Amino acid sequence: MSPTVDAEMEEVSAAGTGGDGNSFPVGVNLGSTRTVIAHPSEHGSGLQTSRTLTCLARYEDPLTGEEQFLYGEDAAIEYPDKVEFMLRSGLPEGDQTELAAQFFEAVVDAHDIPEQSAVVYATPTIDNPEGLDNLADVIEGSSIGGQLVESYPESLCGSIPAVGEGLEALEEIFVAVNMGSTNLEISAYRRGEQLVPFTTGAVTGNEVDRAIANLVEEETQGRVNIDTNTAREYKEEHGNFEEFTPFTDIIQQPGGGTHEFTIERSVMDALDAYLDDVVDDFANRFLSQLANKHMRAYQLALDKPVVLTGGMACLPGIVEAFEERASDELGREITALAPDRPDLAATVGAQRIAAELGRSR
Repeated sequence: MSPTVDAEMEEVSAAGTGGDGNSFPVGVNLGSTRTVIAHPSEHGSGLQTSRTLTCLARYEDPLTGEEQFLYGEDAAIEYPDKVEFMLRSGLPEGDQTELAAQFFEAVVDAHDIPEQSAVVYATPTIDNPEGLDNLADVIEGSSIGGQLVESYPESLCGSIPAVGEGLEALEEIFVAVNMGSTNLEISAYRRGEQLVPFTTGAVTGNEVDRAIANLVEEETQGRVNIDTNTAREYKEEHGNFEEFTPFTDIIQQPGGGTHEFTIERSVMDALDAYLDDVVDDFANRFLSQLANKHMRAYQLALDKPVVLTGGMACLPGIVEAFEERASDELGREITALAPDRPDLAATVGAQRIAAELGRSR
């Protein structure tokens, strides 16, 4: 039996992302929760993107007894007790590097990406040289990228689709807040140069998931215990800063029967605390460092919208809520924007860079 990869495929309208006949530009974001790949569509001028959970599960072939693998959503659904996420810290570590390489090669095979392709991948801003080297080994050691393999900061890649139709972000001065699963990253960019990157692992999407699980137990007075995967689903399906609607779910009770419960506070209490922490790090930690080291860039950047990227930026109303809370915290008007699809933005931005680099090689 051959390994399988279950992925969500999608066509994304995009300009200037195709190759020139000699290159096949590919964007990659090998993320801690999901891996996204973007490349030219077979059916038009847009992009074909795919998302899959960055995980695998091992099982035994019932006929041969040999070890087999499932990847992505299939692995998480069918083997929740065995599923392995290889980049829980944001980067592959130790023996997880080999599994991450195996996973990535399976994803590449599933998309039939040519070997002679131009690949740009997004990298998290983390002070972990060994982990970054491991990530480079995973991408560069794969069967794609024969023309070129380059890396750029994830928050810069994610800002590109938000700022313009092409690569206008590489000519701007602005601040990007990358709200990811494993890290909060805040950086200023000056014509593509990353200035005073700030990173914390204390304010993350994963921490929100854990907080939701704990708050659900409290809200239901101990009658309901959910795992962090279920908490993530609650966050993604119901989290809404514009207009949250209480929702009902049903669990199977250990002794038989079911229990129906309604969640009114847990999801948004966790998300409100998260956004308050994001604004605090942005306003009181990052900006002071930027002003101390690059006062002119600080002044110019605050006259431009702050770009929100990463999976947490997908939540409805989070841009407006960030603007309001950051403006209150700083005592001046702060504007913000996010790409149309924050969950795809880093990969789309990386693919645009790959297209430009491929044309120049």
